[in-house]
Amino acid sequence: MSSVIIYSKANCPYCDRAKLLLEQEDIAYEERRVDQKQSYLQEMIDKGATRRSFPQIFINDEAIGGFDDLLGLWKSDKLRARLSKDQ
Repeated sequence: MSSVIIYSKANCPYCDRAKLLLEQEDIAYEERRVDQKQSYLQEMIDKGATRRSFPQIFINDEAIGGFDDLLGLWKSDKLRARLSKDQ
């Protein structure tokens, strides 16, 4: 099973949209709220997040970016391929 991790924070509409898209596609994910646990921010940076905006989404430990990037993968029918990569 692939690993999807979303680094998010409270009151973030793009975080909510990313989670909703994954839920509608029946894709499991783990949410790590940086506003609830400060160490998640450093973890996100250490994993290779190239931006400081939220959400930051990782699929199989690879940074894919934020909601717009996730939406782009979904619209181009590449999301499922990215999820099955390295399995």
